[in-house]
Amino acid sequence: MSVVAILPARYASTRFPGKPLADILGQTMIERVYRRTASARLVQRVLVATDDERIAVAVRAFGGEVVMTRADHETGTDRLAEVAATLDAQLIVNVQGDEPLIDPAMIDEAIAPLLADETITMGTLMAPLHTAEELFNPNIVKVVTDRRGFALYFSRAPIPWQRDAPTQLAAAAAPALGRHVGLYVYRRDFLLRYADLAPTPLEQVEKLEQLRVLEQGERIYVARTTCVSLGVDTPEDLDRVRQLLREEQARQG
Repeated sequence: MSVVAILPARYASTRFPGKPLADILGQTMIERVYRRTASARLVQRVLVATDDERIAVAVRAFGGEVVMTRADHETGTDRLAEVAATLDAQLIVNVQGDEPLIDPAMIDEAIAPLLADETITMGTLMAPLHTAEELFNPNIVKVVTDRRGFALYFSRAPIPWQRDAPTQLAAAAAPALGRHVGLYVYRRDFLLRYADLAPTPLEQVEKLEQLRVLEQGERIYVARTTCVSLGVDTPEDLDRVRQLLREEQARQG
């Protein structure tokens, strides 16, 4: 089964303009994400989808493959779908272009369930929640699943609410509760249908695009991972990534 990973990348980020081209110890962010994605065992091809020629030039400079897209996309999913419509791949993987520390194993963990079960049309990942602080942090998206591993709901709020101890993690819910990791795998035909759907009320309230799928009565399989990544939303996040990579290099000698 053909599997193509697409990295949506735009230059005009509100909080961090030019983020994909930020230097991280001698490599641009988009190069680091590209190379880690290409190392995933189950990925056969990696593309960067962008509307900015500066990003395209940088990707070609390190030997990467880039596809130019329209500039009027409202979401990364829309940009992904534009590229997917031109491909004959069966599975499309959406890897965020601001995850320079992503572990290739995480990508494989998200892909594997769709290879094993053709009835799964969309998949994503969740990692453990370790503290109540994480549970109550609205910047950390939570997901709860049913007993078969399909998402019941995603929220920025603490779910499920533990009535008798509201400031604590619900230990009984631990197998079904996790921190959502924003990496997605789609069957190509489903992605094209999904991108054509109008935004839904819960999606707009939570500002979580994946809720559109659940509100339309579709299912998202949530694979589990113990890997940890660090997305870059601000220059401060970038400094943290640089420091972590310096420490990693020091350990390796």
